[in-house]
Amino acid sequence: MGRASGRTVLITGASSGIGEATARRLASEGANLVLWARRQSLLDDLASHLTREHGIDVHTAVIDVRDRDLVNNEADALATAGIVPHVLINNAGLARGFSKLHEGDPADWDEMIDTNIKGVLNVSRAVIPHMVKLDRGHIINIGSTAGHLTYPAGNVYAGTKFFIRGLTDGMNLDLAGTSLKVSLVDPGYIETEFSVVRFRGDEDRAKQVYRGFRPLTGDDVADTIAYLVGLPDYMNITDVILMPTAQRNVYVVDRA
Repeated sequence: MGRASGRTVLITGASSGIGEATARRLASEGANLVLWARRQSLLDDLASHLTREHGIDVHTAVIDVRDRDLVNNEADALATAGIVPHVLINNAGLARGFSKLHEGDPADWDEMIDTNIKGVLNVSRAVIPHMVKLDRGHIINIGSTAGHLTYPAGNVYAGTKFFIRGLTDGMNLDLAGTSLKVSLVDPGYIETEFSVVRFRGDEDRAKQVYRGFRPLTGDDVADTIAYLVGLPDYMNITDVILMPTAQRNVYVVDRA
C-alpha cells in the first residue's frame, strides 16, 4: 500500500483510457474512488472489478462534465455524504476532427471547448471549494504536449490544452495560502481511444497515428499520476511532460 491508501480520488472520464488505467493503478494502492464518466455499463463493470479485487469503496456517477448543473448537484451530494476527494483528477477530454481551422466543423470546436475547457472549469468549481474548506487536497489536470507546441490541423484541440496549461498555473496561484496543490500531466503520443474518437471510429486511420514506433499506454500515464499522488504533502511537481522515447516533440517522431 502506498500513500494513496485510504484516500479518496475523484477521476473524470474514468471509463476508459488514462482514467480507467489510473483508477486501476490507485485502487491497487488502496485508494477509494469516485468515478465519473458518460458510459454507465463500463463504469459499473470497472467498479465491480475494483471493489472485488481490492476491497475499496467505489462510488460511480454517470456524468457529462459539460453539464454544469449535473456536476454541481453530484459534487454537493458527495460532500453532504461526507465524501470530499483528497485528489481530483481532471481527465475527461477529447479531440474531434483533424482539419485546418478555416475548413473545420464548428460542432467539433464546441464539443472540444465544452469538454476540455468548460468541463474542467465546471468540475473544479464544484469540487475544489469543498477541498478548500477542509484545507487539503491535490488537483491533477491532464493536458497534452499539444499544450506546449501546436501541430498542423491541431488548432482548436491544442488551444484547449494551452488553456489547461494556463489554468493550472492560475489554480496554483489562487490556492496560495491553502494546503492544496495543483499538478499538470502532459502526455505525448499515447495509444488509447483518443485517435479513434478523433476520427469518429475509423480504427485504420487511428492506427496510422502510432505506426512504426511504440507509443505510451494508459498504464504509463497512470504510473506517473500515482507517483504525483504519492508525494509528501509539502512537495509538488507542477508539470510533467511525458513522451515515448521515439517522440522528440509533436513534429519529430522516429518511425521504423
